[in-house]
Amino acid sequence: MSTIDLETARRVAKLARIRVPDDNLPALAGELSQILTFMEQLNEVDVEGVEPMTSVTPMRLKRRADVVTEGGMQDRILSNAPEAREGFFAVPKVVE
Repeated sequence: MSTIDLETARRVAKLARIRVPDDNLPALAGELSQILTFMEQLNEVDVEGVEPMTSVTPMRLKRRADVVTEGGMQDRILSNAPEAREGFFAVPKVVE
């Protein structure tokens, strides 16, 4: 069983940029220790031959037909833009 001491809990909180008062550190250390204990239990499970899953329910994404739709709506699309220039969306420069 892994146990987290108060200094490790304080360091984890600092790395996570979470302000934890000193009187709450024992509770945080206990919770982190429980998480590590649970992870150790998960590591003991034999998963040999088990296929990885992407979802717990078997499903396929709905597919639509790959057909050409109406185009030539540049003016209609750009009418929603706050600002457009020369047929394109205009956005503020973010990198200098």
